[in-house]
Amino acid sequence: MPRFSTNRYVRHTPTDMFDLVADVEKYPEFLPLCDRLKVRGRHDLGDGREVLVADMTVGYKMFRETFTSRVTLAPEERVIRVEYLDGPFEHLDNRWAFKPEADGSTTIAFFIDYAFKNRALAMLMGAVFDRAVQKYAEAFEARADLIYGRGGRLAPT
Repeated sequence: MPRFSTNRYVRHTPTDMFDLVADVEKYPEFLPLCDRLKVRGRHDLGDGREVLVADMTVGYKMFRETFTSRVTLAPEERVIRVEYLDGPFEHLDNRWAFKPEADGSTTIAFFIDYAFKNRALAMLMGAVFDRAVQKYAEAFEARADLIYGRGGRLAPT
């Protein structure tokens, strides 16, 4: 069962990074293997949290797979949780946490644990998906540099 986690220090605020990761509709513009993302629905939990149900299509060459997940956005906790609902995985668990640093920057904790249902699909897509997942945090940091500027909106140190 592939599992990957990383902590990355970025010169962007926790709010900016949370907002960037929470903006799931933009993923096809910059996220490796993400061909399409459609939000099926949104539900405000009334306590500052919001839940999205989204279909994400990942593709590589001639292979395309779509999976559905529940995304819980908890801005006050600075946490985003992705729970697998349906598709080609046996399971998928993904978490983001955005820890504020004293200088206004952020340490991003990224975790993902997944396994494909189908052994043949795992053999075909597994290595490519593994490499893409390891680049996700990097892709979000590059996107933040593009959107907010290379040094973020932090005061110069």
